Amino acid sequence: MPFVSIDVWTIIMQWGNLLILLWLIKKFLFKPVMSILEARENEIKNMYDEAEEARSTADELKTQYTAKLNNARDEADEIVKTAVKTAKNTSDEIISDAQDKATALIERANEKIEVERKSAINQAKNDLSDMALTIAGKVIERDINAADHSKMIDKFIEELGDAS
Repeated sequence: MPFVSIDVWTIIMQWGNLLILLWLIKKFLFKPVMSILEARENEIKNMYDEAEEARSTADELKTQYTAKLNNARDEADEIVKTAVKTAKNTSDEIISDAQDKATALIERANEKIEVERKSAINQAKNDLSDMALTIAGKVIERDINAADHSKMIDKFIEELGDAS
């Protein structure tokens, strides 16, 4: 027996065993490994898709938030402007009312002063009339010379000065 020999049947059997082994590896090992790798690839792809979707949602929410924030600022500015305008109108009304009331008080005071002045003048006229009647009565009672007449007038003027 030779040390190295080539037997055709052995080579055919070896090739047959190799083909059977490759078929078994493909059927029971290669397909499950490929399905696991494919599942993992799909899972990673889904994760990337979800991350992209989350990023786009976050961008959209950021845009909405920015728009709402700007609207809130505009609304706050409008509220402040309205409040300032209302406060100014209210203060103008209060000032106008105060001026009207002050004017009315001044007019009433002036009217009262005028009434009091007329009353004082009337009172002074009445007092003068009474004095004139009293003087006339005294003049009639006695005969007056020019010196007495001058004294009476001076006395009348002096009494008139004391009465005011």
